[in-house]
Amino acid sequence: MVVRSTAAPPTPWSRNLAEPSIHKSAFIHSFSNIIGDVRIGPNVIVAPGTSIRADEGTPFHIGENTNIQDGVVIHGLEQGRVIGDDNKEYSVWVGSNASITHMALIHGPAYVGDDCFIGFRSTVFNARVGAGCVVMMHALIQDVEIPPGKYIPSGAIITNQQQADRLPNVHPQDQDFAHHVIGINQALRAGYLCAENTKCIAPIRDELAKSYTSKSVNGFEVEGWVEVSNNNLGAETIEQVRYLLDQGYKIGTEHVDQRRFRTGSWQSCQPIDTRSIREAISALEGCLSEHTGEYVRLFGIDPNGKRRVLETIIQRPDGVVKSSTSFKAPTNQVNGSYNGNGNGNGAGSAKLSHETVDQVNQLLSNGYKIGSEHVDQRRFRTGSWQSCQPIAATSTKEVIAALEACMDSHQGEYVRLIGIDPKAKRRVLESIIQRPEGPVASSNGHASAKSTSYSPTSTSTATSSGTSTRLSSEVLEQLRQLLAGGYKISAEHVDQRRFRIGSWASCGQIPTTSEREAISTLESYLNEYEGEYVRLIGIEPKAKRRILEMIIQRP
Repeated sequence: MVVRSTAAPPTPWSRNLAEPSIHKSAFIHSFSNIIGDVRIGPNVIVAPGTSIRADEGTPFHIGENTNIQDGVVIHGLEQGRVIGDDNKEYSVWVGSNASITHMALIHGPAYVGDDCFIGFRSTVFNARVGAGCVVMMHALIQDVEIPPGKYIPSGAIITNQQQADRLPNVHPQDQDFAHHVIGINQALRAGYLCAENTKCIAPIRDELAKSYTSKSVNGFEVEGWVEVSNNNLGAETIEQVRYLLDQGYKIGTEHVDQRRFRTGSWQSCQPIDTRSIREAISALEGCLSEHTGEYVRLFGIDPNGKRRVLETIIQRPDGVVKSSTSFKAPTNQVNGSYNGNGNGNGAGSAKLSHETVDQVNQLLSNGYKIGSEHVDQRRFRTGSWQSCQPIAATSTKEVIAALEACMDSHQGEYVRLIGIDPKAKRRVLESIIQRPEGPVASSNGHASAKSTSYSPTSTSTATSSGTSTRLSSEVLEQLRQLLAGGYKISAEHVDQRRFRIGSWASCGQIPTTSEREAISTLESYLNEYEGEYVRLIGIEPKAKRRILEMIIQRP
């Protein structure tokens, strides 16, 4: 391996020509640059396209088991130092078990503590980030000290200490995800080292299936390989199975043919009831063989919460998926993965329900923008909503992080999700996702946003003044709130062809303050426009503006 590491250049402030000090168990990709007094600990991986330059500010410390991912830049000013954990001065200190992810910038003087996660394109400059912090994507941390164990949401700009002190704590799910990233990069480090060793790589080229375990390579301990049943599963899938079993989850599999894939009509394979990775892999391969030419997906089951924590497609009709591009963490966390339509795409949330995540996915896929608003209990009845931080992201994961940040910032208040048509500059959705008592609770007891869709199979819902067999309880609750607040009611409809361009037509205003009559009129619209979209409109009569648009029927 050719490591592109050189001595620091002679400068007026430093003429020592210091060279990097790299532990023999570290992997430094040949397409990375390491210059000057950079001290790299055991089991570190430095990915391609990385620049670590201790030429102006110096020295740098990178602790053991840390991963420096593609495109990361680490540099420092000539002036300014931080105190490392060894009580010595450094321009940049990065602790152990840290993840500095793609395109992040760490610019000294800077301190990043143990077990930290620094998200894509985030910047840390003239700052200290305490141990165990999770910094999400596109954040800026400057001129502050972040206390240990804090969560910094995507897009956050933290430039004064008051902001830093108000940050929320990291959730256990975030810590699990950060820990998983460490494991994945240790596997990558082992793979790179193995690829450079003939004895290690030869059996793989002979197409023997492998799985990670401890083995000596080049005289030091790295993740090696153990044989498994055959080569139908990629190494990353096997690592995911191992992760699930280690975390105490059960393993399940499902299959679906191409015709039913788009409707998400998955069917279960034979149950897998084992704690042995070899037996679990054997059962997975049995499902793959039995359903050749179909989609097959792997998922983990939390036996305590009775929920899915992982859904990953491991076979497609054109063959086996040899290695997935990313590990899908538990579905109840921001960094996790939620399968809203059976195709394994999307992101999940610890506070938002599957229905809300699905709404976000649909809005983004249709080109709509996402916003959020909050209001306290006193102003709720007057409709005096205030905007949360603007959401410019187009990634489901980043949007969910921003929504949860709004909920965290306005606990004890109402928070609602807004869908905005950027062309027509109008709202297409307003859905309450938090109430003063917390995230909106669903009937099954899990945190859930109220569904805004009409379902023809929904059960009968009784009210104090009338009974409806067509409208869901969520729609009835919104209708009741509108009438109680003195708002006017109307409805609109649109067919499937015009739905994408937003050409809604009015069904007519509902001139009544009676809940029973309003329900009856809405149901007549549902019958009249069966097979079309129908939405409920709430109108503030004084300001003559819409305060609610809720889809209550879909084709």
